[in-house]
Amino acid sequence: MAGVVPDLTLIRPAVRPAVRPRRATEEGPFIRWTLIVITVLFFAAFLVLPLVTVFVEAFRKGTEYYFKALSDPIAWSAIKLTLVTAAIAVPLNTVFGLAAAWAITRFSFRGRQFLSTLIDLPLWVSPVIGGLIYVLLFGTQSPFSPWLIAHHIKIVYATPGIIIATVFVTFPFVARGLIPLMQNQGVAEEEAALTLGAHGWQVFFRVTIPKIKWGLLYSVILSNARAMGEFGAVSVVSGHIRGLTNTIPLQIEILYNEYSFAAAFALASLLSLLGLATLALKTYIEWRAGGRPS
Repeated sequence: MAGVVPDLTLIRPAVRPAVRPRRATEEGPFIRWTLIVITVLFFAAFLVLPLVTVFVEAFRKGTEYYFKALSDPIAWSAIKLTLVTAAIAVPLNTVFGLAAAWAITRFSFRGRQFLSTLIDLPLWVSPVIGGLIYVLLFGTQSPFSPWLIAHHIKIVYATPGIIIATVFVTFPFVARGLIPLMQNQGVAEEEAALTLGAHGWQVFFRVTIPKIKWGLLYSVILSNARAMGEFGAVSVVSGHIRGLTNTIPLQIEILYNEYSFAAAFALASLLSLLGLATLALKTYIEWRAGGRPS
């Protein structure tokens, strides 16, 4: 058989079964269920259980006492002051957030990065320090005190101080919600509108606002939630004057310290209901925006 060349085409290498690459989201059942159980237990222990306790304690003395505690003149004053503060602070933050996001994402100017960093300042500074700053600026020992007294203007230990402190702790929310969104969207549509003859305000209201409306609403809701629940800065500038400068969180603290637990939890349940309503609205906006705040 010398000189016979074997037909190599008949010899085929062994075919190995294709190995599907492992996805990052695929884990064994033990790991999956361990993570799920830890998450559920943590959620139940630190969120659901305290929330249920608030409502149980609020209605411990019955429905009649619950509504009586909420209709108390001092409690009602705290409720109104909280709503008024949020109604003023949130629109101010919305205007600032829109202006800051527009300037940072649409213009190049010296100090832009520094301005972007300053927006985050209230997130890094304790709210108590923020309140103390305004006491030093507008209190009786401040350089502006003689002028304020001469013109009968009271800021600290009055409603204006509470509003200013609330604006301070909440103003990053709208700007920080819009800046990444507007940077991601780019300026192509605005430039196209300008090319077609639209002026600045037309571009803003007909192009920019429709593009960012869900992100804007999302940020406004977060700002409103923080405004209604703020304690530290407001506590410093309020003076804790009953019926005048106490918001809901401050009134809850006073009632709790006086051992009026049922009344304190009644107000706490109202604040919790406002928070739950805010969460529901936030979820709806995320759903309308396609599952993301944009």
